[in-house]
Amino acid sequence: MLWTIFLLLNGLLALVILYSSRSRQKNEPPLDKGFIPWLGHALEFGKDAAKFLTRMKQKHGDIFTVRVCGHYITVLLDPNSYDAVLYDKVSLDFSRYAQVLMQRIFSLRLPNHNPDTERAWMEQHFQGPSLARLSSTMHLHLQTLLRDEERSCSPAEWRQHGLFSLCYSLLFRAGYLTLFGTEKSNDVTELAIVYKEFRTFDSLLAKLARSTLKKEEKRTASLSQERLWELLSPAWLSRGKGSESSSWQQSYLRHLQMEGVDTEMQRRAMLLQLWATQVTTPLKSYLLSLPPITDSVLSETLRLTAAALITREVVQDKTLRLASGQAYHLRQGDRVCMFPFLSPQMDPQIHHDPQTFQYDRFLNADGTEKKKFYKGGERLKYYTMPWGAGDNMCVGRHFAVSGIKQFVFMVLSRLDLELCDPTAIVPPVNPSRYGFGMLQPDGDLEVRYRLKTLH
Repeated sequence: MLWTIFLLLNGLLALVILYSSRSRQKNEPPLDKGFIPWLGHALEFGKDAAKFLTRMKQKHGDIFTVRVCGHYITVLLDPNSYDAVLYDKVSLDFSRYAQVLMQRIFSLRLPNHNPDTERAWMEQHFQGPSLARLSSTMHLHLQTLLRDEERSCSPAEWRQHGLFSLCYSLLFRAGYLTLFGTEKSNDVTELAIVYKEFRTFDSLLAKLARSTLKKEEKRTASLSQERLWELLSPAWLSRGKGSESSSWQQSYLRHLQMEGVDTEMQRRAMLLQLWATQVTTPLKSYLLSLPPITDSVLSETLRLTAAALITREVVQDKTLRLASGQAYHLRQGDRVCMFPFLSPQMDPQIHHDPQTFQYDRFLNADGTEKKKFYKGGERLKYYTMPWGAGDNMCVGRHFAVSGIKQFVFMVLSRLDLELCDPTAIVPPVNPSRYGFGMLQPDGDLEVRYRLKTLH
């Protein structure tokens, strides 16, 4: 027994030494391992990625390597050099880390997953004529939900609600009905249950991704997952039969079946799609606290709230050449990561006073769309990246923009909306959400609303 314990301790010590002994080699980016063996900067990175990476950028510049839970991650923050990562499909791989996150967050395994075929399927359903049909269906559901809201109160009656919760509830339900709707899901109780379970699951998503759930949180997340799998599964799936429907949901399940995905994983994949299609929902609450919607207002709001990390696995040693001409060596087995929220979106050398909302930031003096932005005298290809870039740019971005505009127009045209406290400000963001799509507020902004009086 003592000998076994001795061997285990020696093994652990050897691992700590192994992961702590890495040093910067010639032509590699600056290396910052942190003071804690193996763990490195994991705690600071997970607590507030934007704050941590800003500190690292100030210390090391636009490229550096950090240690996080035994992994070495090279962070690139020069937007003029992003293409060197985005378009390399030989040395860098997108799908491996995506598979890791699917397993951690959604308990989902898709061993034969092919990103190219999935993208082709998504383009078929979120572009062209299919996009027009989806947008029309979304419009009808938004109208129905707002009409139900109108019926439940008199014209003179003021109601009070958190702005974020109000927007999230309406947009989630409309989006859910558009993509997952059945006769059963139109039931008010059914909708409320799905919404409640999704909010519970989404609140734990960042911890699921980082594997930092406490015991009770693990139980809550597991129960929420199981309920959502059941709620999102069409009845015919469990019977092993298809339907004649050509719905988005039916088509997605056929796509999974063609990839050899078993029935259980098909059920779980529906939750992944629900989250992916609802990721922009928090954006609407920010928009309603701003002037009437324009393309510039939308672009500015996205600049301030889109905060996804773009990650690739280094599958073979690579020389990364920056726009400046400098070259850095990346090691096989490491990861490379870009954080467009910091640069270009919040970079003061690109956007003046980047922390401040400026509704006309993306407008020229003559009212046309502004597309020319510079850093260090060089024009930028990427001056904002809310939807990603390259071959992995979000396919559903047009559907999301359409839904945003419809929602804001309907709410502002049908409801009188005002702050309960005129001096209130938008709450700060929840820092744990950095890296996972759109930011969410850490708190809410209380508003009151009533039906507009028609003259």
